[in-house]
Amino acid sequence: MTPLAPRTRLWPALTAVYAGQLARARVARVPLLFVACLQSVGLLVLLRGVIDDDLAERRQVVAGAVVLVIAFVALNLLAQRFGHLRAHGGLDYYAALGTPPTAVVLGTAASYATFAVPGVVLTGVIGALLYDLPLGNLWVLAPVAVLGGAALAGLGAALGLLAPKPEVATVAGQLAMTLVLFMGLVRPPGFLRPVAALLPSTYAIDALRESFADAPRYGALAADLAVCAAVALLALGVAAAAFRRAVGR
Repeated sequence: MTPLAPRTRLWPALTAVYAGQLARARVARVPLLFVACLQSVGLLVLLRGVIDDDLAERRQVVAGAVVLVIAFVALNLLAQRFGHLRAHGGLDYYAALGTPPTAVVLGTAASYATFAVPGVVLTGVIGALLYDLPLGNLWVLAPVAVLGGAALAGLGAALGLLAPKPEVATVAGQLAMTLVLFMGLVRPPGFLRPVAALLPSTYAIDALRESFADAPRYGALAADLAVCAAVALLALGVAAAAFRRAVGR
């Protein structure tokens, strides 16, 4: 498909997509994101009664609950959104305007991530207080949300763009989020560790878990965030390529 307008520059296009998707998502997604936060906080309260005083387990549960909020948005909601865009001509609309695929993917992901920020912060603070973890390094929530969120958002967008039908995109996003839940909220058994190592959420959780240590290893934390950044670049590239393929560009 040949664009009907000259190809626009990345930054103005990204800003326009972000503003448009933000306006659209404000009404429909806020209740769902409230549910995402409530779900993670509910899991924290539920598991507090069964988790013993092992510090490693407490750090794992809180970090996993925080990343679950991000995964709900980046995998579940974004897969649904891009599946809908593909099925109902939304991608052709952006292509006709000459909007770069990268701007569409990043702008849409950023708009949804905006609504996830309060839930991430609230879950992190409540979890730290509930599980007696230090609050001094909660600034790590910011890079984890950005880099881990970008990695998962790229995967969510790719799932939605590659799925043949929006229903398949919805199921794929929900399954991916469920995988993050079961592989991240508690440490998986040894035979499942190779599967967990393939998930970018594992590295986001590991980085956040390290921040809750009395003496965080910042080298290990930075290495986990670097993995998230690398996966984000790869996944967003795959999503942009899937966009071009969907519109024949």
